[in-house]
Amino acid sequence: MTGGTVQSAPGFSPALDAEFVGVGNDYIHADADGKHLRLDAHGVIKPKDGDDLIYLNYTGVCTLLPEVQAVFAGAAPDGSTPFNSAFTHITFETGSERYKELENRVFIAQGRFNIEKGKPTVVEYRVSQVVQG
Repeated sequence: MTGGTVQSAPGFSPALDAEFVGVGNDYIHADADGKHLRLDAHGVIKPKDGDDLIYLNYTGVCTLLPEVQAVFAGAAPDGSTPFNSAFTHITFETGSERYKELENRVFIAQGRFNIEKGKPTVVEYRVSQVVQG
């Protein structure tokens, strides 16, 4: 992970509008059957309105559907893949009192790839908090 943003939806507390800082890492390995990828990503984000740092980690699975295979082969057309193949669990760690509550919540996400010729592929996640029903 070499860049990107994390933005909370309106009304979410604590409100978060942050950017990745430094260089994170993204470990991806394929299952032996070639049908799924296992994801393990780590990075640090910094809210735009302060000096707080938040460690972010996600683990998950990505099903190698034909459109995802095309992304990894460099053969995908411009546009976005559907939010139907990558699913993750996200955790946060911080020393910041402002964002400490994020450590006590459960977050899941679904991801997709955004492709634009001549630019790096962007991975986009829609993150949801799991709440009591």
